[in-house]
Amino acid sequence: MASKPPGIQELEEKTHALATPNGFTTTDDSGAAAVVAPGLTDASITAKISNIVLTRKTPLFWFAGFIVGFLGFNLMMLAITWLLIRGPGVWGNNVPVGWAFDIINFVWWIGIGHAGTLISAILLLFYQQWRTSINRVAEAMTLFAVMAATVYPLLHTGRPWFDFWMMPYPTNFGVWPQFRSPLIWDVFAVTTYATVSALFWFVGLVPDLGTMRDRAKNIWVQRAYGIFALGWNGSTRHWFRFERAYFLLAAISTPLVVSVHTVVSFDFATSVIPGWHATIFPPYFVLGAIYAGFAMVLTLMIPLRKLYGLEDYITARHLNNMGKIMLVAGLVVAYGYFMEYFSAWYSGNEYEIYQYFIARPFGPYAVVFWLMILCNIVVPQALWFTRVRYTPLLLWIVAMFINFGMWFERFNIIVQSLSRDFIPAAWGNYSPTVWDYSLFFGTIGMFIMFVFLFFRFLPSVSQFEMRDLAWRLGTKKQAGREDMMQGADVAPAPGSAD
Repeated sequence: MASKPPGIQELEEKTHALATPNGFTTTDDSGAAAVVAPGLTDASITAKISNIVLTRKTPLFWFAGFIVGFLGFNLMMLAITWLLIRGPGVWGNNVPVGWAFDIINFVWWIGIGHAGTLISAILLLFYQQWRTSINRVAEAMTLFAVMAATVYPLLHTGRPWFDFWMMPYPTNFGVWPQFRSPLIWDVFAVTTYATVSALFWFVGLVPDLGTMRDRAKNIWVQRAYGIFALGWNGSTRHWFRFERAYFLLAAISTPLVVSVHTVVSFDFATSVIPGWHATIFPPYFVLGAIYAGFAMVLTLMIPLRKLYGLEDYITARHLNNMGKIMLVAGLVVAYGYFMEYFSAWYSGNEYEIYQYFIARPFGPYAVVFWLMILCNIVVPQALWFTRVRYTPLLLWIVAMFINFGMWFERFNIIVQSLSRDFIPAAWGNYSPTVWDYSLFFGTIGMFIMFVFLFFRFLPSVSQFEMRDLAWRLGTKKQAGREDMMQGADVAPAPGSAD
């Protein structure tokens, strides 16, 4: 067989490396894992994602997960009912620990919701393609986490039927909220965050709701999706208005990533309690929220990715990127821990020194402190290793450690600081009751229940964004092949004229 000219041989080898069914490969130009798997077309993307919802056969694991969540939701309702009958005395709150599980879990849930806004809004504005497959799940998780968080401030006031007094509305009483209180700032921050997040999530759903309406076979299902699709028909005018609204809401949501948890941190930083009075709290809380949020996204996404067969859409590239973000956020959180101790030592304040160097590491809640260090600093160092970031099970285990660790951190900040303040005669310990645990596990159950309802009735991956991404990647690779063909230095065949 005659040998091929050198230029042709090299060109065919490069072309073979690029030749995949949809024009893009499982790796990008740098050799990293691709954002989506090869061979995806508009039809296959739409069919796979929509069939998860429109299928008549609901998988057994969905019923198992939903039942667990529903039982937890009922436990939450039982705990709330008993709380309203007997009052906040059923909790373990006391003097001096007036804030306990109620505020611990409020801050924990609000932090979990931050990853949704970061993935959806900020990464969208920076045109990060890898956000496409996971933004819908992260946005839904944000809403459900905010719902769980809202339960606590509404109840811990002791008289939740008067909670509307916290809103500034004109009345004959002339009573207005205390706007100088960070607790009132929480009301406005969380309300704004929930409203904008819900709008952003719904607007992003509209094109996919139109697709679900058109693919549904049942007339009632068509009408249900059609109502919420708002007459979407995919016209140029609709796409133009959609993109303007979507990017506008993304721009509005971006400052909320910083502002909401900053306001939450003011609940502590504006006080004089040892362990709270620190200017590092706002950035420390924000990065901690992102840390916890990404951990929860991975906690949900890794098993559901496997159960629903979404490995072609949520690839190893997504796991690797989120692992890197968690690693960076974890290092910043560790720096925050260090600066807390440095500030206490450098200040020379005997109360701060006692709080940080004696009470926390060696006090009655020392186990919680060292578990926080283990879960938030020691274990996440495994994310330096590429194998851990690319192995779903190992990454899921690290994410679970971070979930526990961030809860321990909130316990350490709130309970430990309140139990050991200025006067030893006022010191006291805190022990949660069965109703504290019931309400906490109940909110987790409610969260799980809504997650499974979301996967069952709404597209969990953005169909229109996945189609657009597949087209863009395919076009980019196709253009790369054409440029390579035109610019290849092909040697003349033997015997041909020069």
